Amino acid sequence: MPHAPQHADVATAELDSVLRGGPFHVALRAAIAARGLPLQRVQHHLSRHGVKVGVTSLSYWQQGARRPQRPESLRAVRALEEILELPEESLIRLLAEPGEGPSGQRSAARSYRSLVEASGVLDQLLAELDCPPDGGLHTLGHHERLRIGARRELAERESHHIVRAHRDGVDRFVAVHHGDRGAAPERMRVHALENCRTGRVRWHRDTGVLAAELLFDTRLRAGDTFLFRYGVEDGTAGVSHEYLRGFDSPGGQYALQVCFDAAALPVRCHRFAQHSTAAPRTGCQELALSGRHRSVHLVEPRVRTGFLGIGWDWE
Repeated sequence: MPHAPQHADVATAELDSVLRGGPFHVALRAAIAARGLPLQRVQHHLSRHGVKVGVTSLSYWQQGARRPQRPESLRAVRALEEILELPEESLIRLLAEPGEGPSGQRSAARSYRSLVEASGVLDQLLAELDCPPDGGLHTLGHHERLRIGARRELAERESHHIVRAHRDGVDRFVAVHHGDRGAAPERMRVHALENCRTGRVRWHRDTGVLAAELLFDTRLRAGDTFLFRYGVEDGTAGVSHEYLRGFDSPGGQYALQVCFDAAALPVRCHRFAQHSTAAPRTGCQELALSGRHRSVHLVEPRVRTGFLGIGWDWE
């Protein structure tokens, strides 16, 4: 088994990373996987500690569909730290971190809304780019394509927008990219791919947020439609587990496609929705990985306020 030590090293490094930064459900999932325990065995160990938790609840916890909150559930989390041979308080701390909602996502995982709005970083970056709260554009369609690399990292994101101006004079769009935990935005590259060119770019190192100005070669009038496409080269963070997109208002169609490198294929993928950062995840649905193109996707014909995303599990 020549590859086993390398696999173990990757799994250990991944576990250490998510125990430090969360979110809770990803850390729990990684810890269970690292110990190689099926959920039935985890449940059995919990019962020996005098704690009763169903296999379904354990499954929901590690998917992020539910979050342990009741006293009995928190007792189970402390017991899990011992059963899974984790440092004391490592899981409980992730549940108690400021800004983390009941979803266990560090309020929607690595979404820019949870990490950035709380700190005001995004507002600061948008102010530096002279971007008003209302950019003057309504989204008719948005297709995002993510590429997950051989190191299981978020390597690249490409966005194709179809928009309509609702006021005169709109000539730009500010794109926001938030890398996974530990990302280095100063090393990311923004590429204007169609009907736009890159303007000013700003970033915030601690949160991994990048904001880029995309300039149109025309000034739109109210009612005009416009298509543009851009990409962000990332690849600066560690193992990626999910991607989430937030929507401030109802809009048009949204499609998200996640493509995986042949050398790093997930064992499971699922889509999910969330009404707010404080709400539990809903609509969890398993997605089948296409064999030839190694991708999964979701399509929402008309988005509502909230969040949509795709998550995946590594072996």
